[in-house]
Amino acid sequence: MSFDKLGLEAELLRAVRSEGYDEPTPIQAQSIPVILEGRDVLGGAQTGTGKTAAFTLPMLQILNGREAKSRAPRALILTPTRELAAQIQESIRTYGKNIRLRSTVVFGGVGIHPQIDKLRRGVDILVATPGRLLDHAERGTVNLAQIEILVLDEADRMLDMGFIHDIKRVLKLLPANRQNLLFSATYSDEIKRLSDGLLHNPVMIEVARRNTATELTEQVIHPVGRTRKRALLSHLIKEDEWTQVLVFTRTKHGANRLAKQLATDGIDSTAIHGNKSQSARTKALADFKAGRVRVLVATDIAARGLDIDSLPHVVNFELPNVAEDYVHRIGRTGRAGLNGTAVSLVCTAERPFLRDIERLIKKTIRVEEIEGFHQDTDAEHKVNMRDDAEEKRRQFAPKRGRSSRGGGRSGPGGGEGFRKPAARSKRSGGGGQRSGSSRGR
Repeated sequence: MSFDKLGLEAELLRAVRSEGYDEPTPIQAQSIPVILEGRDVLGGAQTGTGKTAAFTLPMLQILNGREAKSRAPRALILTPTRELAAQIQESIRTYGKNIRLRSTVVFGGVGIHPQIDKLRRGVDILVATPGRLLDHAERGTVNLAQIEILVLDEADRMLDMGFIHDIKRVLKLLPANRQNLLFSATYSDEIKRLSDGLLHNPVMIEVARRNTATELTEQVIHPVGRTRKRALLSHLIKEDEWTQVLVFTRTKHGANRLAKQLATDGIDSTAIHGNKSQSARTKALADFKAGRVRVLVATDIAARGLDIDSLPHVVNFELPNVAEDYVHRIGRTGRAGLNGTAVSLVCTAERPFLRDIERLIKKTIRVEEIEGFHQDTDAEHKVNMRDDAEEKRRQFAPKRGRSSRGGGRSGPGGGEGFRKPAARSKRSGGGGQRSGSSRGR
C-alpha cells in the first residue's frame, strides 16, 4: 500500500515524500483512514512503529479543512516527557510545512513567558506535558474550550509517571464533543479504565501483540556479579566495537556515576535524567545522535520518547523493578524495520525481576555467560556488602528538598542459579546485520 491510498491531500503527500517515505507502516495504514472518518481510536503501538505520523497526518488534514473560530487551540496532544513533546512538535512542522496551521509546544524546565507569547498569538495545535499545561490553565494563558481533537500519546507511561490526576483535570477543561485518540505501548487495567471513560465507540488498532517486545530485537541475558557490571559493559563495548549504546539505570545517581566510570575507561559517555536541565538533556541527546559520545546513560523517565534512528544496542545495566518498563526500554532498538540487540546485565538479586519480565513477554530470554564476569570475587563481595549498607543508609536518611522516589541498588550476588547458558560466540563489530532504511517517524 502507498500513502496515496489513505485519503491524504496532496499537500501532505508532498511533505511525506520529501522525507523519503513511500509506504506507510502498519499503524499508519490502519489509523489514518479511521481518524479521517472522525472516529475515536485506541491504538496499541510500540515506539518506532510510525505512531506519531499516524495521528499527526490526519489531524493536520482535518484541521486544515475546518475554519478556526478563534485563536484558541483546536487540537491538543498530551505526552509524558519534554523530549517526546518536542519531537511531536517537530513532526507537525515537517508534515504540515505545505499548509497554514500554527502549532507550539509547552513543557516544564524552561521559561513560561515565551510560551505565553506564542499562545497569545494563536495556535491550532498544542503539544504539551500535563503539568505545564495545567500551569497555563491556572494562569489563564490557554483556552481549551475549542479543542476538537485530543491525543493521549504513550498513555501507559503517563499513568506510570503519576499523571492520571493531571489528565483528569485537563479533561474537565475540554468540550465534551471532540474526537479522542489514545495510544499506548502496553495495556493494563488502568489503561482500560481510562479508555472506557474517554473513548466513544472506538476503533481498536493493534500492530504489536500486547505487552510483548518487538520481534526485531534480539534479547540476551549476561549473568554477572553486581560489582562486575561496569567492567563487563566496558568489555562488551570495546570488544565488540559498539559505536552507539543506550544504557539504562534505575536511578539518577547511578546514571551519573556510570557515565563517569565509563569515561575513565576511555569510552565517551554522558547521562540524561530528570535532574538535568532541559538544555543539558537536549545537548546530551544531540551529542549522542551525532556520534560525539558513544554511550548515553539514561533513567526510564528521561529516555521515554527518545527518537533515535537505527539504534543498534540497548543495555539494561540494571533490570527495571516494573516488568512493563523492560518493554519500553528495549523498544528503543529494533525500530522501523531495523534489527537491534537488547543486552541485560543481571546479577542474582535481580532474578525475581527477570522472572516477571519473562512472564510478561511470554518468552524465555537467552542466557549467555561471559567468561570471567559471571560472579564477584571474594574481595568484590565485601565491597558489595559495604556499598549496600551505604546505599540503604542514604536511601532512608532524611531527605532535604529531594524526592525519595527511585529504586535503590540491587543487593549482592553473583551469576549462580541461572539457567544453563549458551556458549558465547565471537561477536562481530556491528552487532548484527541491518535491513531496510531508517523511517524514524
